[in-house]
Amino acid sequence: MLNTIRSTKISFALAALMALTTMVAPVSAAPSLNLGDGRTSVILSSEFLGALGALGLSAGAIGDGTLRSGVAGFPVTGGVVDLGTAKAEINHSGGLFLAAGGNRVELSSFNIDTTGASAVLTGLVTVNGDLLGRVPLFDLTLPALTLPLRPQSFNTLFIPNVNVTLSATAASALSGVFGATVPAGLNIGTASVYAVGDPGGRPSFFNRPIR
Repeated sequence: MLNTIRSTKISFALAALMALTTMVAPVSAAPSLNLGDGRTSVILSSEFLGALGALGLSAGAIGDGTLRSGVAGFPVTGGVVDLGTAKAEINHSGGLFLAAGGNRVELSSFNIDTTGASAVLTGLVTVNGDLLGRVPLFDLTLPALTLPLRPQSFNTLFIPNVNVTLSATAASALSGVFGATVPAGLNIGTASVYAVGDPGGRPSFFNRPIR
């Protein structure tokens, strides 16, 4: 009789333990996507183009960057995207220059960073040949995203309608170099990000920019 009672108690304990284990089983996290290819394009706003004209600034592409018909483009060279949270760092090559009155500012090696409280694009800043360092250049506003992010064919993520505005830090720096007020929050344009998982041995989809 005593053995029967003990056996029954052990059975109930095992059943309870199994039920508890099922309830607290961890949910599998969405993986991260390592990037190795892609391109970010920015349709420049009329406000930004108008500001260039008003300030007497000329603009152009450097390195692998492109600037044609009011659209700037930069190849994606690496980075990581957490598909579960959309936290990411997306690295680019190429850049832009702004010039006026014998002064030239180069903005290059852009990095989209969404790991902080707000999304930002940083870049290396060179003024008249002197490297100042990496600076938060543009504030980014992402569209509403459905999580987890789901890569499409060839591990491609497409994020359109990213609003790009000039950061306060960049506005202050440009104002100082060119001796004119460049307003913080200036609407730069709308970006579209094509980010592709590391292609391995596959040729890049964006191997050579069109100039």
